[in-house]
Amino acid sequence: SIGGEMIRLGQFVKFAGLSDSGGTVKEAVADGDVTVNGEVELRRGRQLHPGDVVGFEGRRARVCP
Repeated sequence: SIGGEMIRLGQFVKFAGLSDSGGTVKEAVADGDVTVNGEVELRRGRQLHPGDVVGFEGRRARVCP
């Protein structure tokens, strides 16, 4: 649970345990290695909302309210 209405993509990737380094997240997003709802996302600051699904390195995590 994110405890709010939204969370930024870079924060969520770390929060969900998909990556443990902010630098890795920044590089992965810039390289097009992160997806949101099945589409490549290039904005690390993208706002995610409950129900969004983030994919990175073959793993996925859903944003829960």
